[in-house]
Amino acid sequence: MGKQLCICPWDERCEVMKTVYEFPRNVRVLDGVRIKLSDGICLAAKIWLPDDAEERPVPAILEYLPYRYQDRTAPRDALTHPYFAGHGYACVRVDMRGAGNSEGLLLGEYLKQEQDDALEVLDWIATQKWCTGKAGMIGISWGGFNGLQIAARRPESLKAVVSICSTDDRYADDIHYMGGTMLCDNIAWSTYMFSLNTTPPDPEFFGSDWKEVWKRRLEGSGLWLEQWLERQHRDEFYKHGSICENYDDIQCPVYAVGGWADGYSNTVFRLLSNLKSPSKGLIGPWAHKYPHFAKPGPAIGFLQECLRWWDQWLKDVDNGIMDEPALRVWMEDPVPPKTQYDRRPGKWVAEEYWPSPRIEERKFHFVPGGLTDQSNGANAELTISSPQTTGRASGVWCPHGITPDLADDQRIEAGGSLNFETELLERDLEILGAPIAILELACDKPDGQVAVCLNEILPDGAATRVSFGVLNLTHRNGHENPEPLAPGEFVKVSVRLNEIGHRFFAGNRIQLSVSTAYWPMIWPSPEKTTATIRLAESSLQLPIREPDPADDGLSPFQEPESAEPLRQTVHREPGSDWTVTTDMCTGEVQAKLRQDEGTVEFGEYDGWTMDTVQDEIYSIRPDDPCSARCDITWTTNYSRRGWNVSSITRTQVTSSATHFHLDAELEAWQNGETVHRQTWKNSIKRKCL
Repeated sequence: MGKQLCICPWDERCEVMKTVYEFPRNVRVLDGVRIKLSDGICLAAKIWLPDDAEERPVPAILEYLPYRYQDRTAPRDALTHPYFAGHGYACVRVDMRGAGNSEGLLLGEYLKQEQDDALEVLDWIATQKWCTGKAGMIGISWGGFNGLQIAARRPESLKAVVSICSTDDRYADDIHYMGGTMLCDNIAWSTYMFSLNTTPPDPEFFGSDWKEVWKRRLEGSGLWLEQWLERQHRDEFYKHGSICENYDDIQCPVYAVGGWADGYSNTVFRLLSNLKSPSKGLIGPWAHKYPHFAKPGPAIGFLQECLRWWDQWLKDVDNGIMDEPALRVWMEDPVPPKTQYDRRPGKWVAEEYWPSPRIEERKFHFVPGGLTDQSNGANAELTISSPQTTGRASGVWCPHGITPDLADDQRIEAGGSLNFETELLERDLEILGAPIAILELACDKPDGQVAVCLNEILPDGAATRVSFGVLNLTHRNGHENPEPLAPGEFVKVSVRLNEIGHRFFAGNRIQLSVSTAYWPMIWPSPEKTTATIRLAESSLQLPIREPDPADDGLSPFQEPESAEPLRQTVHREPGSDWTVTTDMCTGEVQAKLRQDEGTVEFGEYDGWTMDTVQDEIYSIRPDDPCSARCDITWTTNYSRRGWNVSSITRTQVTSSATHFHLDAELEAWQNGETVHRQTWKNSIKRKCL
């Protein structure tokens, strides 16, 4: 029969939180709601609302995603949306066009069609008897992105947004590219969507038409990675949906939330710096999860914090939230390097405004092996040609905190990097903001890349990564029109590292490491390069924050609360593995990741059962960037009482010095019989990448 669980079964393993079973208002659920759009397409929705909302209308909160509310986000939705509903809101969770039980095709990320549909959904919500006509949007990642993007369209009913782990710049600070280098997460992310787009609607929702809907998805959703590999520079494709193109488009209040362990924390700082509408920022130690159950902890009472935001802007309750500091962050203390933490030590600190006049830049100059306050003016030059395996301890760009996906001990990388260290610190040193490395360098090839890591060296010699940045050197003057290097010619480049709040302890050392490879975080350069750095013109700039006594008087966040966790039956336990091996004959390093989500039955949907396994393999040899290879397979199965559909997607990416090579395959079955099979094979020219 399986094991009954009251926790999230695969990727939402969270700190213990208080589960609230009684709310100020009783909650009822409307499931399988169809929202008909102007072109005839119907979107599927699930709605939680007070049971007396038609007599006492409430504001609405929309979460709008492609991730299948019936199964993939069901555990998270169960914790969150009934909680808001019980406190006087109608929570509307909508599957986007082509996803879950919605009709149509999902053809890409953040398309204009997606935004247009959302505008119609908001109009529909505002006219319901249970709604006051006011709405907010909440979401993490995709839902955080489109909350900002739809706010920029200025729908009349949208009065406030909570955007978590999102970006305002789809090229420079998203999962596709970083510093003009291609992230391997670009490939991994595409394979998730490749698999998701093969999944079926529920026959009990659709009736006899379910199979035609499924077949249209299989045949028409496409392989998005082809377009992502072709679009290598910052063009109109990425400018669309990047609200940094005109921050003034957003006029409603925005609460921007991020986590230091996540890939998206930089956005919070840019939004606070550029939005003219009321805004707040919050950054914890968290990875890519909602802050009421995210790891590393501490988790916080995030749902209560959101209620304060919604009450202020959707119910006109002046609760003082806008009288508090604009930015609140978790100032992390040093820890030994680990690939996974349950909790990060530190304390909450705040800045009244951002940019903060309290942050002062401190420059450290490069000397051979060292970082000093004073330049000695020497014209020393150091060269580095990193093994392509440098980066094996980098972790992933977008950690989720539930598997060992954070950066490991950076001593592993030291032999492939130029390392510069301070003397032992005489006192604690806090930084808040973006460290910047200024490098004067020359390369022996027209293409090249640098990775820069800011580390803290502990008394036992262990090196914990604090922040990092990467730069494709052909993008040194911008991402729209890259320029090849003139081999041997020195140029000055700026490498902006990820924003961070961190306190270096007295008695430790600050280390900056520079390498010419960072696999498997980023795809390697076309050729193995040697970089020469002139130390006299190179430096590290740190954003120093002097401790503020006011931090001790900050009101603490409440303890995490949630609605009742989803009850499910687990027939096969989830699990994950991550191993890195070296072939002692060839030197090839191979990273193998397996994420098995187990077999989970959703009793709420009459035995609906999901089974998903993801396998990723990244391999490279130390002296050959063209040996880089990525193979990812997703196996997904849905079933109910003798009915079964399954799909396998396989994606392989390799490259030569001139082209990316993409091979992919999709197979789908119903009850063991093939329904669809398709293959893709493409070579895509590299353009300064």
